[in-house]
Amino acid sequence: MNCDWRLPYPSRRQPILARNAVATSQPLAVQAGISMLQRGGNAVDAALAAAIALTVVEPCSNGIGSDLFAIVWDGRELIGLNGSGRAPAAVTPQRYAGLEEIPPRGWEAVTIPGAVSAWAALSQRFGTLPFADLFVPAIRYARDGYAVSPIVAEKWAAAEKVLPHDLGFAEHFLPQGRTPGAGEIWRCPAMARTLETIAATHGNAFYRGELARTMVAHAQASGALHTLADFAEHTVDWVAPLGIDYAGSTVHEIPPNGQGIAALMALGILRAFDLQSLPPDSVASQHLQIEAMKLAFADAYRYVSDPRTMDRAPSALLDPEYLASRARQIDPKHAQDFGPGDPPRVGTVYL
Repeated sequence: MNCDWRLPYPSRRQPILARNAVATSQPLAVQAGISMLQRGGNAVDAALAAAIALTVVEPCSNGIGSDLFAIVWDGRELIGLNGSGRAPAAVTPQRYAGLEEIPPRGWEAVTIPGAVSAWAALSQRFGTLPFADLFVPAIRYARDGYAVSPIVAEKWAAAEKVLPHDLGFAEHFLPQGRTPGAGEIWRCPAMARTLETIAATHGNAFYRGELARTMVAHAQASGALHTLADFAEHTVDWVAPLGIDYAGSTVHEIPPNGQGIAALMALGILRAFDLQSLPPDSVASQHLQIEAMKLAFADAYRYVSDPRTMDRAPSALLDPEYLASRARQIDPKHAQDFGPGDPPRVGTVYL
């Protein structure tokens, strides 16, 4: 097969030609994924090991207490996993009365973390390696240390300015009272012990064991409403991905409560325009894409929530006639500040 290797942009990047490939934002996480393939694991094993390693080698951008969304092709169909957590059961609207938003920092911003449960669910359903094997690289990085990469060092320094230091962040992530610099070795034995406990219990300790008790005690000491029951009752949700056809391809996203539906809505809006006739980086092309995303997010911010509380079904937000009506609001010559639209009301049930 003859290939044209001329790249459209000035860059030193080149395609990777291999039977298997792992791509993340941090080389050590890539190595974690590749090591699972070398052990005889499959793509899910590699993805999980890379994700677990990222909590250690890029802790300023994600963590063990994160959420997780996944779309998996099992050889026959696409399967979605929503590994996001719910708010504590005791939370009421009155708790936030008078506030313009839920506080973005501290325990008030914390839902029950779903990533650990999703790691376990994906490994059990699709993985081939023992669950504990997936944690070996991450535990080694945390216990023995690793050289902080330059971009991560920059993000780490930025996180120091916005994250509350009195909730454990400074204790674990500001060694010597500051963020680590590029090339500096950073170790976190406490994180290694946490990962070891998760690995040994298949994640159960995080929701029903010692780790859950420790988190709940810290939350309640900080005035939060999290309880052991909130952690014990947490579940992941297997879902059918949403899809939309655009320019000969079908794009899939996880359905709400996530924001992925906004990307599908924007593509549906852009079907009203001949985007392929415009140069990819032209002002006209970028203007249409930006306006489409603005329209999509206006609706997402208004209608997307926990599926049990949505008053418009995802199918209504992706209705072709509705998206065409939204497209007609775009002025090719002027940027606008859009409000939410009025998608059709259609019925559905949730089990």
